[in-house]
Amino acid sequence: MADLAFAVTGARPLEHAAVPTLAFRLDIARTGGGPVRSVTLTTTVRIAAARRRYAPAERLSLARVFGQDDQWAAALRPLAWARLTTTVPPFDDSATVDLPVPCTHEGELAVTSYFDAVRDTVVPLDFLFNGTVFHTGADGALRTSQICWARESSYDLPAGLWHSLTARYFGGTRWLRVSREAHDDLAAYRDRHALADWDTTVRALLDGTAPVPAPEGAAAWTR
Repeated sequence: MADLAFAVTGARPLEHAAVPTLAFRLDIARTGGGPVRSVTLTTTVRIAAARRRYAPAERLSLARVFGQDDQWAAALRPLAWARLTTTVPPFDDSATVDLPVPCTHEGELAVTSYFDAVRDTVVPLDFLFNGTVFHTGADGALRTSQICWARESSYDLPAGLWHSLTARYFGGTRWLRVSREAHDDLAAYRDRHALADWDTTVRALLDGTAPVPAPEGAAAWTR
């Protein structure tokens, strides 16, 4: 029976990816059994939120994820980030592969809210592994064995790496998903007040003011 050990040892932005993606370096070592012909590896990536301390400003921002301070003891749970399948090529003793994990910017997801709140130091991650190992048996025949969920690795991701990567793709903008009815009401408000863009429209609503179009040649005013 083939036995494997896993260790996540680094992370870097995946160049030329269509969406912001972090490539985590995974080192695999064969600790038992015959040479490996291939591995169909399933990886679950989770944020181990309880393995980190939080500043007051971070706790305030994370209230939308974990609730108020008096709820944290029960609510500070791992956050699922990604689940991916990777095919590992043949190796005798060890191999290194990349685990590509997309970095979403969708504000409704708990993972995005977590990264929004945590901008300094590190984000603790857990990688859980499962899958099928195809290996050479003692008789030279092809054998298969399963990787149990006890196989895992931890990694502290620098928070700034996630933020710099998403900023490269999205700049200073964010996606905000609303219902069609809310969008139509917002569009009508924008048209009614002749607002130049969506950013100005939202700020006008937040400020309780809206610019009023002025006659040509006259200065605009707000109400």
